[in-house]
Amino acid sequence: MARVRQALRFALDPTGAQRRDLACHAGTARYAYNWGLARVRAALDARRAGDPTVRVPSAMQLHREWNAWKRSPEGIPWWGAVSKCAPQEAFRDLERGLHAYGASRRGARPGPRVHFPRFKKKGRAHDAFRLTGSLSLHRRAVTLPRIGPVRLSEDASRWAARVTAGSVHVTAATVSREADRWFVALAVEAERVIPVTSGATDTIGVDLGVLALATLSDGTVIPGPKALRRGLRTLRRLARAHSRKRRGSRRRAKSARRLAHHHARIAALRRDHLHKLTTALAKSHGRVVVEDLNVRGMLGNRRLARSLADAGFAEVRRLLAYKCGWYGSRLVVADRWFPSSKRCSRCGTVTAQLSLAERTFRCDACGLVIDRDLNAARNLAGWADAHPPVTASAAETLTACGADRKSSVSLAGGCEAGTGTAPEPTGSTGGPHQRQRDRVSLLSVA
Repeated sequence: MARVRQALRFALDPTGAQRRDLACHAGTARYAYNWGLARVRAALDARRAGDPTVRVPSAMQLHREWNAWKRSPEGIPWWGAVSKCAPQEAFRDLERGLHAYGASRRGARPGPRVHFPRFKKKGRAHDAFRLTGSLSLHRRAVTLPRIGPVRLSEDASRWAARVTAGSVHVTAATVSREADRWFVALAVEAERVIPVTSGATDTIGVDLGVLALATLSDGTVIPGPKALRRGLRTLRRLARAHSRKRRGSRRRAKSARRLAHHHARIAALRRDHLHKLTTALAKSHGRVVVEDLNVRGMLGNRRLARSLADAGFAEVRRLLAYKCGWYGSRLVVADRWFPSSKRCSRCGTVTAQLSLAERTFRCDACGLVIDRDLNAARNLAGWADAHPPVTASAAETLTACGADRKSSVSLAGGCEAGTGTAPEPTGSTGGPHQRQRDRVSLLSVA
């Protein structure tokens, strides 16, 4: 029995008054984020002007200043109607964003570069807030601080019973609005039985593609839902109708909700299919081998970008990373430069050229004629046997967190900012890009 962290997402069915309360909390979180960002920018500008005594405020300092400011005559009158957790967590989000930006500029954070935090605009920013403290889950409702019991759109008896028994502890709740519907994601610590093995000893290679979402090394072909492609005609019609509505009118707001509902439906279809696929793979096989795909680079192909984004390659790997740990299997990530498609799965000969249009692999050395994706899946299955992990514990750590083989930082769990420092600038007269470079230098020593 192990204690794991996971999230439980439920759709809410709030009343009209509760909808207003939820929107008020989301607005307060957005207002507090902008309030804190304005003070951070002011402190950075003061340090850039030559005042070394000014310190960049932390999340805790911003919360203290907020508590003193909100009760002043210049403060906000509605502070008593919302939970104190909404602005407090907004300041923590701001602090994490600043640390991520500084680490990204120093090269201590993998992945794409992170921009400096920006102000959130009402109507454009994602409406969401996070609550901690007194949280409880019931069969058909969830109790949130200040808001009270909010009805759920689905039955949560299974998890409510575990919360009552003490095997599941709710630590935080993130409430967000998606297509005019409110959802709550509960961060919980649950006791889970982690088997040593899944009961299967076989190795399965998974080749992800556009025509078929996944081709397995045993010959199974799993088609993708292609949710975006199937809903693209309706999506275009709704988008054109929305663009014709006058800004600020009720009809434009109504068309925006209709368009958002269609986007949410496409995302839900894709998410449901990927969850079912990854769960079946993690439960049925001892080792699952996938390729370390450069998804961001692949999206640069304008002819395949839409189909690649519709497939969700990165999401497949992310889901497999933690589900393999749950069900006792191992996730093995093959090297990015391994020629799985050009290599013959029978004799190992590597073909010099193989275009994307060639869907059949033909080996000139042994005469093998096989489907291109099936050949790649079999090569991936053989790669795991030819490249055993150094130690079992290290391999389990990497696969459970979804880390990249070429990086020691987990991609699923994020990373912390580095502790390196940079020299303080002595004054800059450059443009906005130079000012942002100055900000990261100031953040390093603040």
